[in-house]
Amino acid sequence: MIFLSQLKGGGVICRHGSLGDAGSAHRVKQANSVYELAQEAVRNKASLEEVIEKHGLAESVDLLELSKRHQFDCPVRHPDPGHMYLTGTGLTHLGSASTRNAMHAQSEELTDSMKIFQMGVEAGKPALGQEGVQPEWFYKGNGLGVVAPDDAIPSPAFALDGGEEPEIAGFYLIGEQGEVHRLGYTLANEFSDHVTEKQNYLYLAHSKLRPAAFGPELLVGELPTHIQGKSRIVRGQQTLWEKSFLSGEDNMSHSINNLEHHHFKYAIFRHPGDLHVHMFGTATLSFADGIGTQEADVFEISSPSFGLPLRNVFTIAAPLSTEVKAL
Repeated sequence: MIFLSQLKGGGVICRHGSLGDAGSAHRVKQANSVYELAQEAVRNKASLEEVIEKHGLAESVDLLELSKRHQFDCPVRHPDPGHMYLTGTGLTHLGSASTRNAMHAQSEELTDSMKIFQMGVEAGKPALGQEGVQPEWFYKGNGLGVVAPDDAIPSPAFALDGGEEPEIAGFYLIGEQGEVHRLGYTLANEFSDHVTEKQNYLYLAHSKLRPAAFGPELLVGELPTHIQGKSRIVRGQQTLWEKSFLSGEDNMSHSINNLEHHHFKYAIFRHPGDLHVHMFGTATLSFADGIGTQEADVFEISSPSFGLPLRNVFTIAAPLSTEVKAL
């Protein structure tokens, strides 16, 4: 098992092992980006690990020191942000329906959220070779919305809320014949506007058009079936809120393969060279516990399965003019 990190300004770090160990991390020789290494792997019909072995490792580096200096970028970026898709699925984790249902329930009848969650419980993990039920799906944006670890995560000036969602994200590169190659997995903060969503379920699409943060480390290999982590918000010098979260298929109503199938079954998502980041959902968020975030709050998402934590400070973006000029 290896972990890859992308440095701002160029350079790739490789770490072997399952837990954070600064002494086992090295620069990859003649490697400017993880995206380029992935392209090389696809061209040569090799794995990322084989490509890295071919390049070889250079001097060791101190991951904690690099993190303190805010040197990590999103683990994988497309050189053209317009060819990087951010998407995700909700109601995929056991327990995830309760919060959504409470946000939208108005009677004793089952909400659409609870109905689609139950569909996943019943048919979200199909047997090999069979097709499971399709999950909820949302579009989040493109590469312009990708935020690096330790950078500010901006909420639009018009937003009613800016709340964290601790998730696991899969990174995928599309090959020359439209085939899908999974690079690996990262921690993700699927930043959303839950107040807007709560007004009406049909506002879910609006609430998801926000930035998202990923990393710092990309897990290359199979995702553990049980992942435990912590999500917390720090305000000033105090921890405002903290809660454990669970992920991995043991804690999900859908299999990863089923979520991948229902995203990549669309031809529009099979354009050669495109990079996809697909978020797998969560059952844990501070909004469900009545937390309202403020500018300068710090989100921190961590898990022993992924090494370094993902931290970002919450900011409010400047308002944009919406004037439309006729040509």
